[in-house]
Amino acid sequence: MTSVTTGALSTAGEQGRDSSGGELPLMLTPTEPGTDWRSCIEDIRQLVDRHLYRVGGLLLRDFDFSGEEDFEAFARAFGHDLLSYDYASTPRTRLSKGVYTSTEYPAHQVIPLHNEQSYTLQWPMKIWFHSIRVAESGGETPIADSREVYRRLDAGLRTRFADRGLMYVRNYGNGLDLPWQQAFNTEERSAVERFCRANQIVFEWKPDGELRTRQRCQAVAAHPVTREPVWFNQAHLFHLSNLAPQVRETLVSVVGEAEVPRNVYYGDGAPIEETALDEIRGVFDGCQVVFPWRVGDVMMLDNMLVAHGRSTYRGERKVIVAMAEPCPQPE
Repeated sequence: MTSVTTGALSTAGEQGRDSSGGELPLMLTPTEPGTDWRSCIEDIRQLVDRHLYRVGGLLLRDFDFSGEEDFEAFARAFGHDLLSYDYASTPRTRLSKGVYTSTEYPAHQVIPLHNEQSYTLQWPMKIWFHSIRVAESGGETPIADSREVYRRLDAGLRTRFADRGLMYVRNYGNGLDLPWQQAFNTEERSAVERFCRANQIVFEWKPDGELRTRQRCQAVAAHPVTREPVWFNQAHLFHLSNLAPQVRETLVSVVGEAEVPRNVYYGDGAPIEETALDEIRGVFDGCQVVFPWRVGDVMMLDNMLVAHGRSTYRGERKVIVAMAEPCPQPE
């Protein structure tokens, strides 16, 4: 492991188990542990400017972060308003304006690697994670370089997905997934309809008052700054094959495939081959970098360049999240 010292800060690649990411994440530590991050924020910003697009993610360790308000102030220090978790796909709790709990899935459930809100046409470019309480075991946040995922996938598969795009289908509520009121942060149907029209989402109110949406999105994207191609979608996460076989079989037998909470197809509505999705999952597994959280750690990712997930865990765990900088819209 090599390190470079700049002023009051030192950088080094964090090497974790199952690591195939080179320097990812680049670890940034103060030369004096416990240093208040505010005292060296200019140096931190310079290192972020220098390394984030190259590496994709930085891990700040051994700084003095004193809870949620401090974390919010740090995320805001990079010059963008924090984003609300609109058009949500997982349960979270809002802690303050722009700060949320990480996904509140049961501890035994793995969250596959993914890029935040890549199932939409409007995603955050930056995302921060702050470790407040470390689990007794497990609970890591695996990450993977989206450029490397793209490079390792079969060229024919990449072309097929890029050319055809994806269509995400969601059925809200009925005790199976988020109610539409929670997903859209509103009780007003008219607000949902405005949001859907503005974001090219086809919507349908069903006879029972529940909502179904369809949205055609990218499978591959070019980073607006580096121009590098990245694998940027959640097909392997949204697809029915992500469920355990018995759960999937039971769900389909009870409600039918058209009514499952979420699924994904090629952009023209054709089914995606499960062999392709298995290949995608295998490549993500081969690219993942896993490191143990420490209390007080803050990780900053370029959301297009690096995917993240969550390992299973035991004991109490608390990681909070902030997002910023909406992706540039094509002209």
